[in-house]
Amino acid sequence: MIEIDNSANLILNKLQSNGYEAYVVGGCVRDSLLKKIPMDWDMCTNADPLEVIELFNEYKVIPTGLKHGTVSIIIDSKSYEVTTYRIDGDYLNNRKPDQVFFTNSLREDLSRRDFTINSLAYNSHEGLIDFFNGYKDLSEKVIKAVGDADRRYQEDALRMLRAIRFACQLNFSIEDLTLKAIKKNANLLNNISQERIRDEFCKILISDYPSKGLKLLADSKLLEFIAPELIPSLDFMQHNPHHDKDVFNHTLAVLENTPNKLVIRLAALLHDIGKPHTFSLDKNKIGHFYGHQHESEKLAKNFLNRLKFDNKTINTVSILVKEHMSWFDKISDKGIKRLITRVGVDNINDLFTLQIADVKGTKPPYDFSKILQVKERVHKILTKKEPLTIKDLNITGNDLKQIGIKPSKEMGQIIENLFQRVLEEPKLNYKDKLLELANNMNKTN
Repeated sequence: MIEIDNSANLILNKLQSNGYEAYVVGGCVRDSLLKKIPMDWDMCTNADPLEVIELFNEYKVIPTGLKHGTVSIIIDSKSYEVTTYRIDGDYLNNRKPDQVFFTNSLREDLSRRDFTINSLAYNSHEGLIDFFNGYKDLSEKVIKAVGDADRRYQEDALRMLRAIRFACQLNFSIEDLTLKAIKKNANLLNNISQERIRDEFCKILISDYPSKGLKLLADSKLLEFIAPELIPSLDFMQHNPHHDKDVFNHTLAVLENTPNKLVIRLAALLHDIGKPHTFSLDKNKIGHFYGHQHESEKLAKNFLNRLKFDNKTINTVSILVKEHMSWFDKISDKGIKRLITRVGVDNINDLFTLQIADVKGTKPPYDFSKILQVKERVHKILTKKEPLTIKDLNITGNDLKQIGIKPSKEMGQIIENLFQRVLEEPKLNYKDKLLELANNMNKTN
């Protein structure tokens, strides 16, 4: 017994009372059987889309994808998709069918779906409709293609990534033939847009089992087409007493020790991709990766730009990657303020989270003391609201003009010098004191 959302039930009942078949279908059925709350309620019916529009004309109805048989019915500000049973024509570029044909057969409609656990349909009159043993696979926690896996991936190559995404989100395994077909067809991912790859990849990263996803991506060869920058890290031994894992498995351990916040997970994934390019052995055969954070930042930007991440995400992740080695035995308050300024107030705690996860990815025992000391000092500085940027100075260029300093390179240098003094001595950040200092600096120039 599945408890169907009230508005979804209203739609089903209205279709059925007017002589049509209607079922909730796909992810909402899967999630309900897994005792999860469905995010969306999708339905299928043998009513054609124009009939659905006419039948629900008292509601707002949006022809979401009319030629594919889909309309969206808006009830209480929530959208419900209703799609006519259909079969697909030939697929173009491993992405979309060139045309679809409506059908009266629920079985034909369900046979075109990607995985058996997503091919389930349900209504309260007939119960669960399961033509492809989806309930069995759901019970056994298995991702299995509907019908021939090769054909499913050749129809839409993104399904290969979706298989891995579901395995991560649900902590399921992928059935052997379904996984072998991914390896066989991995190159078809070249036909999928970077934006669609990015969206599925991000869902894998922020799942509860991201390292499982990365291992599956590597084993299935999909990683080569998504993040070739990571390939050199596979099996790359670090030859360092602080590390008991190769670079890739260290990265996975770091991922597992971060919260499922996208920018932190991306930084965890990318923080050491520069290591294979900066490796050196000293005379004692101990491995070092001097400056790897800078190489990692460069490679991270390549990856993030290629997958068309937004600029804010690219900038934030790049900062976290570049600064992940910034933890110190000794650092002045001025140095800590510079760190806050470089990283940004909004990102500084994410940096500490990444750094702690990075330590957890090394060989135990773990020592977080240096990170936690800096974190505590940052907290105190932020609590006191001490100046951190030139914008925080209680003086402007107009104030300097009032005492005879003309806009020039020299004025810019005076403002920078004032800022450096205030970083060291926050009590100087008063207009009269700053003007006095500026006047003295101007006289010595």
